[in-house]
Amino acid sequence: MSPFFRLTVAAAALAVFAAEGCAREPKPVETGFGPDPELPAPEKNLLPTVNVAKAEAWADGAQPTPGAGLAVTEFAAGLDHPRWLYVLPNGDVLVAETNAPPKEEKGGIKAFFMKMVMKKAGAAAPSANRITLLRDADGDGVAEMRSPFIEGLFSPFGMALVGDTFYIANADAVVSVPYETGATSISAAPEQVFALPGGPLNHHWTKNIVASPDGARLYAAVGSNSNVGENGLEMEEGRAAIWEIDVASGEGEVFASGLRNPVGMDFDETTNTLYTVVNERDELGDNLVPDYLTSVREDAFYGWPYSYYGNHVDTRVEPPNPDLVSKAIAPDYALGSHTASLGLVIADGDEAGAAGALGRGAFIGQHGSWNRNPRSGYKVIFVPFIDAGPEGDPVDVLTGFLDAENDVAHGRPVGVAIDARGDLLVADDVGNRVWRVSATDAVADGN
Repeated sequence: MSPFFRLTVAAAALAVFAAEGCAREPKPVETGFGPDPELPAPEKNLLPTVNVAKAEAWADGAQPTPGAGLAVTEFAAGLDHPRWLYVLPNGDVLVAETNAPPKEEKGGIKAFFMKMVMKKAGAAAPSANRITLLRDADGDGVAEMRSPFIEGLFSPFGMALVGDTFYIANADAVVSVPYETGATSISAAPEQVFALPGGPLNHHWTKNIVASPDGARLYAAVGSNSNVGENGLEMEEGRAAIWEIDVASGEGEVFASGLRNPVGMDFDETTNTLYTVVNERDELGDNLVPDYLTSVREDAFYGWPYSYYGNHVDTRVEPPNPDLVSKAIAPDYALGSHTASLGLVIADGDEAGAAGALGRGAFIGQHGSWNRNPRSGYKVIFVPFIDAGPEGDPVDVLTGFLDAENDVAHGRPVGVAIDARGDLLVADDVGNRVWRVSATDAVADGN
């Protein structure tokens, strides 16, 4: 196919997508939140909705909008696509500056068009392949020191420290390096601990890890290689799953499966329960399927690709698997359709700062939709935990990443972490910043 013909077809597709998006009645994203979300009938359209917010830098002095009783400041700027955060015991903050690795090119108009979409959304830059250390030694809420911590990685994402060993989830493996408290850089070559499903396609490339509270196990999140298995189910071996890795032996096995794209993970210390946020499937309509927050049960199956939200069958998947559908577990809490909920950190409610002010619950970074009309996500929310898990309405923590017309994204929140003072750190991969959310005196004092 000639370049001219490809461009002509892509332009025609853009026109159709835009016309389709404008013709639909706006639908409230709120219908897809909570323990019992509204699940409308699937929509079948000739072409999927594409509604991309153009990525543009923040103007000087501009920043997102904090929720009631909260304040936001710029913790660090001038980063290179910061995606994920990890706070070391001494208070140093690590940020993974990363993007998708080179991958096998898929042919066809859809793949060509998706590359254009990702470029507009700010997701097509080469990966810096670096973890950077940020230090706020004087405690003023701004990182005055910055140091390349580890370089030459392979699209690094998740991080975990167990004892004096620092683990990194690259796009194809968990690796480790030795760590000494206070170190500002590590020169040791990473050693592979456990291979994870990777290329050549590696559709959902981000790999996250979290350590069990006792440090004996690592949990690694691996997303699917497709939307709903259209690349062949043989390409999904070991994917759409959370793996459990024994630190002592280096051996691992699938802990839970049927999770289309699990990214953020954290343990609720109150119940010692592992939670994850999951990006659900596309092309079933603006209000299907909600992303979700859920506890993760050992050996549980959560539906993908055969069903969603328990036993709601996805008829696009061939061959079907009614036996697995009958075992599918419905998740705990819906987070809105196409919100791209990625970041997760659970506060126990006893912290100081913003985390303590909002009580026990989950902070969630919603990267924002590219395939919904109207757009959804582009914010950080807090989901309160009551008794055993998430319940109640979400609370806006940080908004204003979109401009007033909702057409331009000045930032997109991804990873979230609680710093040594109990304040919330937010990685903004389009704005190339890390934001710090603190509590005002009134909230911090309980007034």
